[in-house]
Amino acid sequence: MSRCTDAGTTHPAVRMHRFVDRLRARVFACATAATIVALIATPTSASTGASTAAPTAASTAAPTAASTAPSTSASTPARAAAKTTVSTSVSTTPKTAAKSASGPRPWAGIGRPATPDEIAAWDIDVRADFKGLPAGAGSVAKGQDVWDEKCASCHGTFGESTEVFTAIVGGTTKDDIATGRVANLKRSDFPQRTTIMKLSQVSTLWDYINRAMPWNAPKSLTVEEVYATTAYILHLADIVPADFVLSDRNIADVQQRLPNRNGKVVYQEMWKVAGKPDVQGSSCMTDCVTDLDVRSMLPDFARNAHGNLAEQNRVIGPSRGADTTRPPGADSVKLATSASARAAVTQVAVGKGTALKPPLEIAKDAACLACHSVDRKLVGPSFRQIAQKYKGDKDAADLLALKVRNGGMGSWGTVPMPANPQLKEEDLRALVKWVLDGP
Repeated sequence: MSRCTDAGTTHPAVRMHRFVDRLRARVFACATAATIVALIATPTSASTGASTAAPTAASTAAPTAASTAPSTSASTPARAAAKTTVSTSVSTTPKTAAKSASGPRPWAGIGRPATPDEIAAWDIDVRADFKGLPAGAGSVAKGQDVWDEKCASCHGTFGESTEVFTAIVGGTTKDDIATGRVANLKRSDFPQRTTIMKLSQVSTLWDYINRAMPWNAPKSLTVEEVYATTAYILHLADIVPADFVLSDRNIADVQQRLPNRNGKVVYQEMWKVAGKPDVQGSSCMTDCVTDLDVRSMLPDFARNAHGNLAEQNRVIGPSRGADTTRPPGADSVKLATSASARAAVTQVAVGKGTALKPPLEIAKDAACLACHSVDRKLVGPSFRQIAQKYKGDKDAADLLALKVRNGGMGSWGTVPMPANPQLKEEDLRALVKWVLDGP
């Protein structure tokens, strides 16, 4: 386990929160990996009284699917071998099947062997040693074109904007590039720590752009565009020149110019069973008191100060906010779920248009509902607020279509709306008409 050092200036409580966040992420990753492995090794038959022939079939099917996966993905031979080894180790042999025949498996009948394409879709991580990095290249000039089209609306033309997110570029010097340590990380008075100041592995930057950017259309960038965008960011930080072409062949050399490449250290105590833990405590292990006390609550005067929290949750995922229009009670989970259900009905139960698919579906596909709702303001205005503002404006359809296509900011505040170049023209026009008609 490793962590970026901030020259000892970070408050202990902040370090504790960061440690917990990292631990949660690793536990989730391990649990996810275990689930995938279990599904790959699961027999396809739902019968719990089947003979040992069924597990034998599953044991031969799972390794076959996994072993053929590398031929359809960009993984390196080393990782392909790792997959084959894992799949072989978890497969069920006749001997182990006979031992487990005495009782049904907990996961009997659940799932099926993963296909090579499904494995390849998950296998996109790029490690610090660049294993998993696909072959390809991208220039700084190409990266600037991608940046202006898909990134600048949130991050600024030069990666300096703090309107929506923390600045990506800034705070580093040529001396930092030479030493591999960022001097401004030692300053408690430095106004902001940018991405480049904290970045210690260029593979992390490439991997994150590849899997998560742009935020309204993740995984939509080509390999060339990911290389190019990474190169453009590195150029903004004076790490590479303007005519540079980043590729899988020279990215390791670029790693040696990162300003904070030496700012990451291995915390040895986390690797030692007998070492001193990062956090001290006296957790109960046996005969523990199970009574729980409420240690944090929302004051009455602030409970509904910003609207009903339950209605401000997205309609996907398990998270549900409290129904702040009602006093707290024993059935808080039930109240929150009910309020979230009403919010979901408001967002989903709207009219359909004449496009190839309903306008609401177009809005969902374009991630519009991440910032807009039908009848209430979220990050951006509600669709009904937009319809009211442009009511009677004969040029409104063309104006809004242009804004949705190219992105923009200023009409409803300082938060920018990202561009949507992926929308088909007929879908774009149908969506704009539906909004202006008043959903």
